[in-house]
Parts: sequence; C-alpha cells; structure tokens
Amino acid sequence: MKYFAPLLAALMSSAAFAQASLPVSEAEVRKVDKDAGKITLKHGEIKNLDMPPMSMVFQVKDKALLDGVKAGDKVSFTADKVNGAYTVMSIAPAN
Repeated sequence: MKYFAPLLAALMSSAAFAQASLPVSEAEVRKVDKDAGKITLKHGEIKNLDMPPMSMVFQVKDKALLDGVKAGDKVSFTADKVNGAYTVMSIAPAN
C-alpha cells in the first residue's frame, strides 16, 4: 500500500502534464451549440490527433468554454480524444 500513493501521484502528474502540453491549433468558429456542449470549427492541422485541416463538430470539455465564442470568431484551441470523442479542451480568441 505504501507504494500505491507515489505511483498514483506520478500518474496524475503525467496526465496533467499531457493535457497541458497539447498543441495549439487555429480555427474559425462556424457554429456554437451551448445546450449540446458542441462547437463547429473550421480548423487547421491538429497535430496530436493526426488530423488535417477541415471543418467538424467537437464536443467541449466544459460548456462554459462556449460562453466567450460566437460564429465568425477566430480562435486558438486545443483538442484531444476523450472517451472516443474529439473534444475541445481549451479555447481562446486568436492573437
């Protein structure tokens, strides 16, 4: 049991690091569906997902991420595959 705590701490730390190190991609918001927790993005390459530029619908990690975006906005975002679904993990206005 004494070995479990350090192992758990290491796993949690690596999971947090993995999310923090997701590559940032650029996109234009096409549609926001706050009720469903989904966003349609016309995006550039998403390297960690080996995904070429395209338009597609993503789930969002947290519906609150959709509060600051609307159709037509240029954004920077990170995405990952969560439980089999492509999911926006963070999103912010593009610089």
